[in-house]
Amino acid sequence: METLRLVLLFVHILGYAALLGGLLVQVRDDTKKVNSLMRDGAGTAFVAGLLLVGVLENLGSPDHAKIGVKFAIGLVILVLVMVNMRKPSIPQGLYYGLLALTLANIAVAVFWSPAHA
Repeated sequence: METLRLVLLFVHILGYAALLGGLLVQVRDDTKKVNSLMRDGAGTAFVAGLLLVGVLENLGSPDHAKIGVKFAIGLVILVLVMVNMRKPSIPQGLYYGLLALTLANIAVAVFWSPAHA
């Protein structure tokens, strides 16, 4: 089970790396759009995260508050990406919102750690 947890965590991280890469590759472009890296990264990260929660539930008691926050942010990212996938461009505000949400979800994962005894 621990090996499965690590594989899912790795895939989850790769998903967020793809999403972030898809966003950052456009940072200097005047016209922003949802690209396939963003779509695939958001989908991969979300699905791998859901599967990871299932494994974590089986291994012990995960931090449900942290999972809830990450789920909510991830779902918003996924919906915004999928709704805007076929549009030729997206507003600058949406682009920077997606970037901020992506960075916020990564920050939650890194900085929201269990309390140390």
